[in-house]
Amino acid sequence: MAGHGAGDGRSPPSPLEEPVARGSSRSPSRAHRRHAAVRAAAALLLCGAAVPACASSSDHRPDRAASASARQSALQASAAAKRKAARKAELARLLPGMPPPLDPHDLYAADRAGKLSRTVKDYPSRVYVPNTLSDTVSVIDPKKFKVIRTIQVGHQPQHVVPSWDLKTLWVNNDLGNTLTPINPANGRVGRPVDVHDPYNLYFTPDGKHAVVMASMDRALVFRDAHTMKVVKSVPVDCYGVNHADFSPDGRYFIVSCEFSGELLKVDTAKKKVIAKQRLPIAGAMPQDVKISPNGKTWYIADMVANGLWVLNGDTFGKPRLLPTGKGTHGLYVSRDSRSMYISNRGEGTISVLSFKTGKLVHRWRLPGGGSPDMGGVSTDGKVLWLSGRYNAEVYAIDTTTGRLRARIPVGGGPHGLAVYPQPGRYSLGHTGIFR
Repeated sequence: MAGHGAGDGRSPPSPLEEPVARGSSRSPSRAHRRHAAVRAAAALLLCGAAVPACASSSDHRPDRAASASARQSALQASAAAKRKAARKAELARLLPGMPPPLDPHDLYAADRAGKLSRTVKDYPSRVYVPNTLSDTVSVIDPKKFKVIRTIQVGHQPQHVVPSWDLKTLWVNNDLGNTLTPINPANGRVGRPVDVHDPYNLYFTPDGKHAVVMASMDRALVFRDAHTMKVVKSVPVDCYGVNHADFSPDGRYFIVSCEFSGELLKVDTAKKKVIAKQRLPIAGAMPQDVKISPNGKTWYIADMVANGLWVLNGDTFGKPRLLPTGKGTHGLYVSRDSRSMYISNRGEGTISVLSFKTGKLVHRWRLPGGGSPDMGGVSTDGKVLWLSGRYNAEVYAIDTTTGRLRARIPVGGGPHGLAVYPQPGRYSLGHTGIFR
């Protein structure tokens, strides 16, 4: 064995290793056998002096548990490398300048209950309600369930929209052709900005551009996200562009066309419509658009179809209809990314969809009826706030029980109210789509 032989350091050969000529029938000679026995005895004496060196060959094999652990470690390292490579590839596909998702499997991971960004953590909690028939914004204290202020704005305000950087609330004065800025830190109202036909407002994921849904002008108008100066106006051949949401990588967004029953797919970077389809039902009237947490499924509310169109945004193939209730209108994701709240304006109900199963799990009915429309979820996720479009009121609904906690009178025709602040790193627009 190693370290125990003479001269060259090799141990004496075992008698079992003595060569015998192939095909020979002769036995080893007596002298030969005696010599082998002497060498074997010497080897035994040496082993007595150094037992570990003479362990059996099986003792030199790696321990089975250690070997299994090494294999497991190698597999884990390989899996980690693959995940890292996949993550790198995902980041490379993102719209340049777009903040990467916190979790590639959950687009709403930044929207967890109570997790306000540094930008908004000191803002007072308020609910801002645009009243289209009163040309005002009602400001509600959500703790008191009471209107504490009324702000005069431009003609026919439709939505209150948080800016991409979370620092401004833009009131979309559709027929007044202006945006009224509100500072959510102190409630100050700024000078209106001239913007033509601002029915709704979104922001590209990179924060560079605002996208005005110019419904009557039949255009998607890309503007500088801060100055609101026109960068590019994209004509569309559908009627009533109104709501949208963006793909996980920010490369495209899907727009609903309310008055022609169509959907558009728009390339964000190129600012170009790349696909269009008509919904497969006569008189379809698509409204709010929302993507699932895993980024694989799109949901489009439809007031005439009375349900949700379920769509693969990547293929942009034919969608299927999931009935929810009469006058399906607004879509809002829960703070834990497990559910989506669906307002059925025509029957005064809210349906709750499970993202895991793709099925409806609850239907909450407003006592005494109502017209639940647009809104948002409270910071802690416990209250769903919705405007009552035809009832001049706002509803505060418990998200655990579905119980109506408050019914608050506001101005005429309340529409796209914004709950603010909300968790999230940046806003994609509308009444608050946060990532």
